[in-house]
Amino acid sequence: MKKSTLQSLVSYLTEKGDESMREVLAELTAELNKGQTKADATRKEYDEMREKIMGVLRSATMPVTAQELADETGLLKGKIVYGLTHFWADEVTKIEGKVNAYALKA
Repeated sequence: MKKSTLQSLVSYLTEKGDESMREVLAELTAELNKGQTKADATRKEYDEMREKIMGVLRSATMPVTAQELADETGLLKGKIVYGLTHFWADEVTKIEGKVNAYALKA
């Protein structure tokens, strides 16, 4: 079921539902919120990672690879690449090559 369909159903039951629908409404609401809890935890994790990554990039004199960032911070390379390309792309310049490197935007 699409999330938008689930949200519409919850809205309808909230407005029109009688007492017998309270349990169904509670289950639907919990299902909707389940994904949000995970998304919030992921966002918090990447916010914490950001400080470490940006600190290394600020102190670097040359562009650095994701592996170098991982070695320096102890974070997982895959998560670093995902953060650099999805969450922090507006702050970081990607220098493409055989191995991509990253630097802070000027």
